[in-house]
Amino acid sequence: MALLEILEFPDPRLRTVAKPVANVDGRIARLTDAMLETMYAAPGIGLAASQVNVHKRIIVIDVSEEKDSPLVLINPTIRANEGEVETNEGCLSVPGFYEPVVRAEAITVEAVDREGSAFELDADGMLAVCIQHEMDHLEGKLFVDYLSNTKRQLIRKKLVKQQKQRA
Repeated sequence: MALLEILEFPDPRLRTVAKPVANVDGRIARLTDAMLETMYAAPGIGLAASQVNVHKRIIVIDVSEEKDSPLVLINPTIRANEGEVETNEGCLSVPGFYEPVVRAEAITVEAVDREGSAFELDADGMLAVCIQHEMDHLEGKLFVDYLSNTKRQLIRKKLVKQQKQRA
């Protein structure tokens, strides 16, 4: 399976709001497989379809040390959250930058898996943070949006310079 291209900030396509998946079929399953392969190769712990220029409500995650516990969430919705935690977040679309972001400490999320079965998941710690981070992507939001305008513009400027040097 081919690795997918990960869009990088400030690419405007990262601001597209993803649409719900109407039908979980073989095409969607193959996309989730490609997303997982891309995420592992990057390497990362989460990836939203929006980051690979597919504007569908799909995220893949694996926060395990062994990288053997993939989680696919299609059309995820957070039903409950509690507490607050501040963690340093990074992002495959904002490579090389890690900044503190405050998120809910624990969440309950409803979603559909790659076979089309609905499920509910209670998550806390890194998994809860990762789910919230990836769900932001589905809304066209990046973790840099939680930072000050000055900090966000500095990161933008550095990434644009790096992108030009690679081109």
